[in-house]
Amino acid sequence: MANLASKLHAQPWWLLLVSSLLVSNIHHRVNAEPQVPCYFIFGDSLSDSGNNNDLTTTAKVNYSPYGIDFPEGPTGRFCNGRTMQDIIVQLLGFQEFIPPFATARGQEILKGVNYASGSAGILNESGQQLGENVNMNMQLSNHQTVTARITEMLGKCSASKLLRKCIYAVQIGSNDYINNYFIPEVYNSSRLFTPQQYAAYLIQQYSQQIETLYNDGARMLALFGIGAIGCTPNAMAIYGTDGSTCVEKMNSAAQLFNERLISLVDELNSNFTDAKFTYLNPSGISTTNSLGFTVANASCCDIGSNGELCVPGSEPCGDRSRYVFWDAFHPSDAWNEIIAAEAYATEFSGQAYPFNIKKMAQLQSNNVADGDICEIGENHCNM
Repeated sequence: MANLASKLHAQPWWLLLVSSLLVSNIHHRVNAEPQVPCYFIFGDSLSDSGNNNDLTTTAKVNYSPYGIDFPEGPTGRFCNGRTMQDIIVQLLGFQEFIPPFATARGQEILKGVNYASGSAGILNESGQQLGENVNMNMQLSNHQTVTARITEMLGKCSASKLLRKCIYAVQIGSNDYINNYFIPEVYNSSRLFTPQQYAAYLIQQYSQQIETLYNDGARMLALFGIGAIGCTPNAMAIYGTDGSTCVEKMNSAAQLFNERLISLVDELNSNFTDAKFTYLNPSGISTTNSLGFTVANASCCDIGSNGELCVPGSEPCGDRSRYVFWDAFHPSDAWNEIIAAEAYATEFSGQAYPFNIKKMAQLQSNNVADGDICEIGENHCNM
């Protein structure tokens, strides 16, 4: 979403064709067999599906008009409909959305769990000025609870093999900027670190967290970069654009993080040869005009006095397919459909490196050696 006006045609012409085809076929994929057996989601409000509903925080949206276009109505998703991760799950052929950790029970955890939490960050303190959240370290702890349950259900061997075939989507880091570095009146991180130093510090912490996931059995990890945080309606309202399309200092800081994340993916793929890591950062900018998105700098719903979320019970815009943003921070369902399609199938290395979600799903069958079989309940096997 960075620099929508200036970079609208910066990507290859075929990307528009791929996105259009995927959007038109997306609903037909939900009846297919899942391309992977399970999908685990870690992240923040871009992926949260209800984990914040019972927390003491202003970062929760279990009220209308959120969910106005979602079959279940308001669920805690920071959107009018589906998140990007919801749509990727559909593209992978799952019949149902991945349940949030807060309500996931019984056999449904075998298909995956969504641990994402609005306002959460890589750093424990990020977003805490808004109230409680489930930061990345806590999400990893919750995942260990889930993997222990799966092991109880299946036995150590079968559980390990299942977890090796799952995709682990991690989309976090925005709040370490939006709700930490760029609010110096609350946090001192911008006084302690230059943008370059802060990106390095975040990646250092993030690297340890990803290695924890690996040590807990993850072998297929999709690491999402930080989007154009300087292009949100909130950022432009607070900081102004000084003649630019977006708040460049915010986008530049995010880019520093993304560059280091790409290097981390290379390092992880080199160090852990039995696993697959990929960097994803879909932008959708090549399709904005062609698919009818005419409002890229304003929210679809009425924003409350905090300048962030929709006013409870308010009436949103009528044609939500024209809006990139649903509220002052979060994309609309229509925009999520575009960027999910790109994350799933784009061949553009700037958005998927070294491969996309579809390719990762195809690779998952290589993670378990041929003929390596164990019975349910067996506690030991050769991996």
